[in-house]
Amino acid sequence: MSPARILVADDHEVVRHGLRSLILEHPEWELVGEATDGRDAVAKANKLKPDLAILDIGMPLLNGLDATKQILKLNPCANILILTMHDSEEAIEYAVNAGAKGYVLKADAGSDMARAVRALLNGQTFFTQKAARLVLDGFTGKRPKGTEDQALTATQMEILRLMAEGKVIKEIAALLSLSVKTVGAHRTNLMRKFNCGCVSELVRYAVRNHLLEA
Repeated sequence: MSPARILVADDHEVVRHGLRSLILEHPEWELVGEATDGRDAVAKANKLKPDLAILDIGMPLLNGLDATKQILKLNPCANILILTMHDSEEAIEYAVNAGAKGYVLKADAGSDMARAVRALLNGQTFFTQKAARLVLDGFTGKRPKGTEDQALTATQMEILRLMAEGKVIKEIAALLSLSVKTVGAHRTNLMRKFNCGCVSELVRYAVRNHLLEA
């Protein structure tokens, strides 16, 4: 099997060096390109068609969030992982709405980065713990009228939270003391209920529609 192709975009050499070293530690991953600004990231993503693009938010010429939107416009199936120092609700919400499937704070990169890359390459989402809490609990807008049927149970909310953190069904089952079959059924029901075709789409839907309250 060919190694997963990864593009890195950050205007700080020390960050790119750290990501380069991490990727080199994993023979199943390959660094196919580096970019130092958002426009270059978009151009290289379009040319190289990486399996995963890791983008900083605060890049010159074009920020990482707008670069995410442009990359996904050209390649809707691209996996985008945001690596940033910004932990505001607005930045995280913008990233999710832009289509990013992962969000890792630079302060948490040492413990979370490898897990995040692995999760996205396996078709899952990953939000570093603080970001996941903000995504799923921090948006306090009330549900619009007529959406009472969209309310989630405590178990469903916890399963959704853990899926957003990149946990697989077996891990969620162990953490919640549920059977794998039960967790799988909840995931299937949630995706069917909101007409979502994948977990990342389900997480974005929950955020956009304020299904979870703090």
